[in-house]
Amino acid sequence: MTFLELTKVNTFYGLSHILFDVSLSVNKGEIVGLLGRNGAGKSTTMKSIMALVPPRSGFIRFKGQDIKGKDPYLLFRTGIGYVPDDRRVFADLSVDDNLEIVYRRNGDWTKEKVYQLFPPLAEIKDRRAGHLSGGEQQMLTIGRALMGSPELLLLDEPTEGLAPLIVKALENQILQLKSMGISILLSEQNVKSALKLVDRVYVIDNGRIRFEGTVKDLETNEEIKKRYLMV
Repeated sequence: MTFLELTKVNTFYGLSHILFDVSLSVNKGEIVGLLGRNGAGKSTTMKSIMALVPPRSGFIRFKGQDIKGKDPYLLFRTGIGYVPDDRRVFADLSVDDNLEIVYRRNGDWTKEKVYQLFPPLAEIKDRRAGHLSGGEQQMLTIGRALMGSPELLLLDEPTEGLAPLIVKALENQILQLKSMGISILLSEQNVKSALKLVDRVYVIDNGRIRFEGTVKDLETNEEIKKRYLMV
């Protein structure tokens, strides 16, 4: 079942054309990687889905319904969780309050469930979010998205700037989310990390999808790796 589907999406920043006919899909229960270099269009694709930068043309469907241009809070209620690349925690609020502020009381996720997934957060739940390390802030940002009980999670560069041990722990936690039935679109520059997690891959460069296939297809395509991923 196709959960998320983008068809020929074109997005602009003012007069600058950023995404060119971007098409991709995420099936239910799947982790899909959107890979590319910095500035390739990964974050703009995520923001287009969440209507933070509404596409000028094309179609975006979630569970068969047209969602292009709908307000982000409505997409959140529909079942899409978004973890931006800049984390955006509420710095003056505690970890616990950061989670409480977005709690959907009719949803599956509670603070206790988030703390089970991210045990380090339970130990610092009274600490202000602005005093957390980068890894702790990333766990909190993902936890906050989960408090909406999403069916689809958009993870934009979740490992960026994190130490290798933190990255490894985060990889395991992302796989746990998949085992819970959450579908994930994962944007990453860290190709090595992403390929441990994803079922399928799209490679984007200069706002265009340059490759679509399985992990094995990408691993054996030296031209694509060298030209667009610098691997």
